[in-house]
Amino acid sequence: MLKIINNIEDYACRFLLGLFVTLLFVQVVLRVTLGFGMAWVEELSRYAFVWFVFLGAAHAAHLGAHNRLRSHIDLLPRVVANSVLLFVDLIWVTFSLVLAWKSLELISLLLEFPYASPALGWSLAYVYFIFPIAFTLMAFRVLQVQYMKLVMGIEPGDVEKQEIDNIIEEGSRNKGEPADDGKRSEV
Repeated sequence: MLKIINNIEDYACRFLLGLFVTLLFVQVVLRVTLGFGMAWVEELSRYAFVWFVFLGAAHAAHLGAHNRLRSHIDLLPRVVANSVLLFVDLIWVTFSLVLAWKSLELISLLLEFPYASPALGWSLAYVYFIFPIAFTLMAFRVLQVQYMKLVMGIEPGDVEKQEIDNIIEEGSRNKGEPADDGKRSEV
């Protein structure tokens, strides 16, 4: 089940990123070449960006990739450091769930008193559904990371360091292989 959620998050983020970049590119090309833009393209790209940001934040919580000031916590004994991080994460979960609840209240008001977006004519209640989805998912992901760390003993890694290590490893595998033009590739 978690693998399905991971894939949905990952592919949704990729799709939304591709969508808003493509829409903005089309908008720029239209403005530069033809001298006009389309309001619905700009509005849809804005909504895609907002959905991308909030789903991406939930996905980053799953990866343990949110920025934290850890230098002072790493100086503490492991048990104390884990306790401090658990306390901070419980505050984060509470905050996320409160925001999810409050956003549901806003959505219920928008359903009762509809407000349509200017260009697309969509009800903003549906556009704002990303907030309860993302904040609930974020709370779940933070608890998931804590469970993996404290119960299963799996420490989330440094995502940036892992990416750098993967790039270096891939580069060292490719080093020595001829490039397309017959020259050796360098990393």
